[in-house]
Amino acid sequence: MPRNQRSVQREGSLAGRALHSGAEVKVRIRPAPADSGVTFVRVDLPGSPRIPADAAHLSTRERRTAIVGESGAEVHTVEHLLACCMGMRVDNLIVEIDAAEMPGMDGSAKNFAELIQSLGIVEQKSPRREIVVDEPVAVAAGQDVSLVAFPNDKGFKVSYTLDYRPHPHLGVQHVSFVIDEATFLREIAPARTFVLEKEATQLRAAGLGQGATTDNTLVVGDAGVVGNTPRWPDEFARHKVLDLLGDLFLAGADLVGHVHAHRTGHAANLKLVERIVDVVRQREIEGRLRRPSGLDHQQIKRILPHRYPMLMVDRVIEIEGFRRAVGVKNVSINEPFFQGHYPDQPIMPGVLIVEAMAQLAGLLLLRKLELTGRVPVLLSIDRVKFRRAVVPGDQIRLEAETIRLASGRGRVQCRALVQGKLAAEARLNFALTEESPA
Repeated sequence: MPRNQRSVQREGSLAGRALHSGAEVKVRIRPAPADSGVTFVRVDLPGSPRIPADAAHLSTRERRTAIVGESGAEVHTVEHLLACCMGMRVDNLIVEIDAAEMPGMDGSAKNFAELIQSLGIVEQKSPRREIVVDEPVAVAAGQDVSLVAFPNDKGFKVSYTLDYRPHPHLGVQHVSFVIDEATFLREIAPARTFVLEKEATQLRAAGLGQGATTDNTLVVGDAGVVGNTPRWPDEFARHKVLDLLGDLFLAGADLVGHVHAHRTGHAANLKLVERIVDVVRQREIEGRLRRPSGLDHQQIKRILPHRYPMLMVDRVIEIEGFRRAVGVKNVSINEPFFQGHYPDQPIMPGVLIVEAMAQLAGLLLLRKLELTGRVPVLLSIDRVKFRRAVVPGDQIRLEAETIRLASGRGRVQCRALVQGKLAAEARLNFALTEESPA
């Protein structure tokens, strides 16, 4: 049974130095409503841009995970805080930060976990999304690097093999944990980041590790750890599990499965996240996976005023509160517009793809209770891009994500995908009126 979502009860802050940039950073963690997810807010930038921590916004950087918002704003080294969210089952947070990189603290997630505990964790009314691995999902990333998620009906388990042979100190380490809050706090959160002594100089020359010291990073030489003492003999493998948990949080759901990782880092971890998300999307499109928050065609017609041939959304797979919606449009040769639009080589008009995205966005905005009964009226369309033609037989996956919703106005980022590839995208601005337009 899926559990209910959780957030923190009150707000709190911490400060520290970023491991890579060396900048002094302040972070404030605040409660967030159900279905809003974890959102980072760059309070140091004009307009305080918001960056959701999910697969759609992830980016890879050397030796760290980053997320990038629609405005181009970034936050780096998010994996330790997100590991706490995954391990402690905290789903909705606002994380205000005044720099481009999270503070490294002692090199582990211990300080973040203690802060979250001190703020109190509260259960919310909405169920948490759950991804059940019912067949193996695998990625490979280079020589002898592998990551596989296997079915596991007993919950969520992670096994990691670290192999630094022929290094005289690290060698091979293997750890395996059934992930629950107590295990995470006791066995994983305090595991610190590490670097080989011979790599440290190279990283600094590349502009990384500017805030790293032997106090917050385990520097490993041929004779052992320099200037520090490991908390466990296998702390290095445990930290790899910590990073993996933080990256897996970006899938946007609890996992039910057993993840086996061999010599992986952030790049491979994020490939697995993308692969899992792709598998789930395909199952949703094929109708093999249905969400309790989905809407069928009749339910859509009860919400939207449109009717054939202008109702462009066939089914809504999922709506997460008023934050995100996913829908489907099946494109048939019987669509009336194909009779006159390039009849010898039928292509769906781009303006109708935008209309389909706008209708899904309207469904999403109307989820907010105080807006029930209002009609979303499209005011403007920004940043429209068409990436590929849509033809008869295609199935369009529509995605809408609320960027801003206040004072009778809504702004939604939308995408249309065919077979997992982007066909079109646009940013739509709405007014929410009391009456239907004439």
